[in-house]
Amino acid sequence: MEKLSDQELSRRQLLRIALTATAASFLVGGLEFAFPTQGHAQSAQTPDAALAALMEGNKRFMSGQLIAHEQDLAVLKQHTEEKQEPFAAVLSCADSRVPVELVFDQSIGHIFVTRVAGNFITPEIIGSLEYGAAVLGTKVILVMGHSNCGAVKATIQGKEVPGQISSFFPHIQPAVDQAGSNLEAATKANARIQATLLRESSTVISGLVKSGSVKVVAGYYDLGTGSVTLLQS
Repeated sequence: MEKLSDQELSRRQLLRIALTATAASFLVGGLEFAFPTQGHAQSAQTPDAALAALMEGNKRFMSGQLIAHEQDLAVLKQHTEEKQEPFAAVLSCADSRVPVELVFDQSIGHIFVTRVAGNFITPEIIGSLEYGAAVLGTKVILVMGHSNCGAVKATIQGKEVPGQISSFFPHIQPAVDQAGSNLEAATKANARIQATLLRESSTVISGLVKSGSVKVVAGYYDLGTGSVTLLQS
């Protein structure tokens, strides 16, 4: 075994100390997790306050009275270059007609967004949202479907499609089985089902939900009116 010099030992000790100093441990479901030190999520908001902030932003979007663009972007970039502290996370469809930050009238660093056609959860999506909640401190996670969703429509039709487009059909099919061929009903059912799956399948998020630190909700965005409606799940 190679003998390390005093200088190399010193370097390794310093590295170990540095890693220990930048880690934070917490308990979720009886298990201990260690992550980089958690931020303050913009402010010490409660999950209910974070959800209210999203919905108030959507009201401004609908009325055309946006304020996010008035914030000093130079200051925002300066404050978010080294770290991010979003107060909310949104799992949205990849549809280009759903500009999440704009819909909620929020600016740089406020919303942690994950997107996939059909807004369904995968291990990668779950891991991303766990990071947002456990490390970055997001207080609310909104799973948001939208009107005239092509992914849900394609699943209902069940036609042959090119490439790997059909890979999302199995994820959305339970909503179609539940709601039938009505596009709006199936889209809303999908958002509710995905929110429930996220809430129950992630040990990290379920633990934070049980402790009251995080809220997971489902929503539906109307492309025509710009309104986001919360759904009972």
